[in-house]
Amino acid sequence: MKDSITEEHLYLAFSHQYRDSIFPLHTSISLFLLSYCDCKLFKVFLVPTGEDGGDQCVTKNLAGDLEVHLISRCQLPVVVQSCSLPAVVKDDKFCRAGLSVVLRHIIQKTFEADPSKKDVLELLGFKKTCLKACAEVSQWTRLCEISIPLAVERFLTASPEHCQAIPPDILLFERKLGEPVRVHNDDKIRRQKLQQQKAGAKAAVSVLRKEETEELKPGEVHEHPASSLELSVAFSKLLVQEAPDAISREAPHIRRTKTSDLPLLDHVFAEGLYFTVADIVLLPCIHQFLVYSKKQGKNLVDLPLISSWYRRVQEVPGVKKAAGKCNMELLQLPELMSAPEEQLQDSSLVADELEEDNEDSHFIGGPRPTMTKLMENGIEAKFSPHPCPSWTLDWTGLPSAVSPGEGE
Repeated sequence: MKDSITEEHLYLAFSHQYRDSIFPLHTSISLFLLSYCDCKLFKVFLVPTGEDGGDQCVTKNLAGDLEVHLISRCQLPVVVQSCSLPAVVKDDKFCRAGLSVVLRHIIQKTFEADPSKKDVLELLGFKKTCLKACAEVSQWTRLCEISIPLAVERFLTASPEHCQAIPPDILLFERKLGEPVRVHNDDKIRRQKLQQQKAGAKAAVSVLRKEETEELKPGEVHEHPASSLELSVAFSKLLVQEAPDAISREAPHIRRTKTSDLPLLDHVFAEGLYFTVADIVLLPCIHQFLVYSKKQGKNLVDLPLISSWYRRVQEVPGVKKAAGKCNMELLQLPELMSAPEEQLQDSSLVADELEEDNEDSHFIGGPRPTMTKLMENGIEAKFSPHPCPSWTLDWTGLPSAVSPGEGE
């Protein structure tokens, strides 16, 4: 079966080697994903961007267990010579170019070759749309695919006096990690979180009462383990199994709670609850930034959420193994306290300015912005009435599972 699959060629740019990464960072990201997926379906070529890029040692040190070949730009197939790398070429006729497109293709081909690797397919996220929208349309894709890799590369090559401040794009990622999470089935998960919180509060009260009646022995401390529902749900997805039902069925008062009154979900990974290809893209970039910052003696107190995310990603099965293959020595960061309020406000202002710039310079998809664009350009949209306005659905006569107001 595998012999009948036409081998595809993966072309990656190579400008230089720095510490445990190959630059540009798009190349390190691609090699890291190949190692994480344990994918050897592609013949990998490094394409030096300069005349002095033909260092053969790179194939031994940083490409893991992949066989990598060096090829000059003029030797590339015609179909890829005018493309920005990375690029995947099939039969020298069909080319896929761009980081997100190539990474998504690697994931899909890995799963096609071995359908048991469902954890790899989960990297594409809900409805398999992670980083599917192009950077010109999606601010998130642009941040992951372009802005953060470029910001880190500039940070690493800047003179010491010019790299004192944290790049605005890194601060924007820090802010994104602090935003509430919205996911499919989020109402159900939030109700479980509310019930868990109430159960935890009752348990804490009972423990406190017990402590009041019992004397602690010298050196004895009562522990109050606080398991995170978000982490349980996230890691159940990583293991491709059903989320553990810590609470079998919500209590009546939980079911009656309005959606607006439910607790918000916390970020676990870059896009929310689940580990996706976005985390694969960001890890080599943030790793290089943290390594360089630590070397410069910088305090990472301004980035508590990124530090927590970096530690959490290391817990994902397969990440440390992939990092080892790529000779990426992951840092062991200590728990960080939140930054002083004034510093967080300054960071938020920088991130706000950056987000406003992105909003001004890039089109945001969706019906309302589209209609606004049409109206601004003198195009009037005409709406026709529904062909059967008298049609209605009696939701009370249907099972609650299919009701938009009650179903889970």
